[in-house]
Amino acid sequence: MRRVLAAALLVTAAGCSTAPAEPASRPTATTTGAGTRTAAGTISWGPCTDIKRPDSEPPARQDTSVRCAKLAVPLDYANPEGEKLELALIKLPAAGKGEKLGSMVFNFGGPGASGVDTLDQAAKALTTLRSRYDLISFDPRGVERSSGVRCGDTAQMDRFVSLDTLPPDEETHRRTEAANKEFAALCQQHSGKILPYVGTVNAARDMDRLRAALGEEKLNYVGMSYGTQLGAVYATEFPKNVGRMLLDAPLDPTVTFQQRTLAQTRGFQKTYESFLRSCVKGGCAIGKDVEDANANVTKLMNQLTVKPLAVGNRPLTQGLAGTGVAAALYSELTWPFLEQALADALKGRGAALMYLADSYVGRREDGTYTTQMTAFPAVTCVDTAERPTEAEVRRTEAAALKISPLFGSEGSGGLCRFWPAKGSNEAKQVDATGSAPILVVGGKNDPATPYQWAPRLTAQLKTATLLTYQGEGHGAYLSGSKCVQGLVDAYLINGKMPQQGAICPAA
Repeated sequence: MRRVLAAALLVTAAGCSTAPAEPASRPTATTTGAGTRTAAGTISWGPCTDIKRPDSEPPARQDTSVRCAKLAVPLDYANPEGEKLELALIKLPAAGKGEKLGSMVFNFGGPGASGVDTLDQAAKALTTLRSRYDLISFDPRGVERSSGVRCGDTAQMDRFVSLDTLPPDEETHRRTEAANKEFAALCQQHSGKILPYVGTVNAARDMDRLRAALGEEKLNYVGMSYGTQLGAVYATEFPKNVGRMLLDAPLDPTVTFQQRTLAQTRGFQKTYESFLRSCVKGGCAIGKDVEDANANVTKLMNQLTVKPLAVGNRPLTQGLAGTGVAAALYSELTWPFLEQALADALKGRGAALMYLADSYVGRREDGTYTTQMTAFPAVTCVDTAERPTEAEVRRTEAAALKISPLFGSEGSGGLCRFWPAKGSNEAKQVDATGSAPILVVGGKNDPATPYQWAPRLTAQLKTATLLTYQGEGHGAYLSGSKCVQGLVDAYLINGKMPQQGAICPAA
């Protein structure tokens, strides 16, 4: 499903409004993880009862201090006393002996990724921050436990995510358009009530409610990928409430569907070429040199459009295989697995590529799906008034395919043109004037959020400092770079901002 692939786990965005939000200090009902309702205005933390552990981990929780809760917020901020929805929260209490610095709120990207699940799984990588902060995350509205957007059953989702994008002929276009129409209608059928309200501005208002409920005067925040968009909108809506804010792998909220699609196509193609060069240096299982390896991958993709590989009772289509390749390009650490997955597929074994694709689109082993691929378009499409015509979508695809036959696609515009909820440009312009200093970190070789977006967002915010990472992968803070981690931790823990223009070498 590469029509939205170049963005999943990052979404674009659209900006922010200067209209006043509903005051965050208004009392809100809360619920513990076990479901007990409590007094309004506070969060009552309890045991986490519904976090799904990775299959590779023991079923018993190793860290019994982890706590969950729920926070009620208005469905529609224009009617703050009306219907509520409940945000699912998670807390990893501070574990160090030093002075506690309060709470640090995380959004790991998407939109569609569960903050509850991701923080639980990322705990070991955040030990330094946890020594001084309570680490907090949440499922934003429209995601998983927070009235998650649903768009069909397993069979319907399987059909949508497995669509081929090649060859780019009229038959492929016809199937894609029909699938987009069906998917949008299913989203309306299953989640129509929430679709108009899942935009980033409302999510930012939710986050200020969370800040107040945590008892924090300022919001300390780490946003990654789409989380940078949420953070930028928050800083525009509530500049005086910004504490220490890190925006890692940033989005440029001003880009159009076409600009975003072409920039991300270039980014994935560049990273794919880096993967091929790295592969052939030490004897590559998919080809003797870059040209040979690329030719073999191209041949595989073309063959899959004619005859998918059987993986159990499922077909590995060209669309799923392309998704699997892109998924492995997010981190240099997964390149060896991608090499093996492609080598297996060239020999007729598609299980590893299917695994990569499933991990990307949020398909669980039991066939159910997370909200990654449903909340993503829901937020993307409501976050902009842009609704491209069919001719504009086709022009975008043609331009993207010239950049990369492997990653070129029509982008998110193809689905948003059929979206049932109205879009808004309320968030197109971000400006954090009046906020505390914000740290933006951009990676030179980030495939999903191209580096040029980092200086652009930095300039738009007006209160931000840019740190550049010269390595590979999507996101720098958790990339393994000691330079990046050291500078970021110095800022988040001690308030020491890196010098403007600071650069960290590849890890």
